Amino acid sequence: MQRFIRLFTLFLITLTLSGCGYNTLQMKEEAVSKAWADIESNLQRRANLIPNLVETVKGYAGHEKETLTQVIEARSKASSIQLSPADLGNPAAMKHLQEAQGGLTSALSRLMVVVEKYPDLKANQNFRDLQSQLEGTENRINVARQRYNTAVEDFNASIRVFPASLTNSLVLHLQRKEYFKAESGAQAAPKVNFK
Repeated sequence: MQRFIRLFTLFLITLTLSGCGYNTLQMKEEAVSKAWADIESNLQRRANLIPNLVETVKGYAGHEKETLTQVIEARSKASSIQLSPADLGNPAAMKHLQEAQGGLTSALSRLMVVVEKYPDLKANQNFRDLQSQLEGTENRINVARQRYNTAVEDFNASIRVFPASLTNSLVLHLQRKEYFKAESGAQAAPKVNFK
């Protein structure tokens, strides 16, 4: 009888520990970190393409120096900000990164406006290849952001539901992760001016 009680107690402990969410929370936090690494990889790809794009435009539009300088400076600023997975729960750090990336996106938009003035540049195969790669990279960044936000949603919900919330509060102490949000003013339609 004593042996039966021990086995039953061991069975209950095993059953309780297997349902506490400890391993699941660890896996979901890793999914958030992996999704963040995907964003960083695509941001790095964009940063690597920009110097080639700028040099190609510079050859055709050397007197557009201010716009080219702004792109280079925005790239430098955006590339200098690095977040670790530990920073993903820090709203200020995420906002700082998103502002820098938004500045780079804005500078690239101004560069594309400059390009419109130079039909020969738009016809240049090197430029078209670079522009196509940049467009593809922007799409990859958007998809990576969406996947990151999905992983964050799953993780944040997991640390709030029972029994995983109990495991988290007693054992793991994992913090909520921040979503990758749209830039401020992104909901407003861009103004088009053909002057």
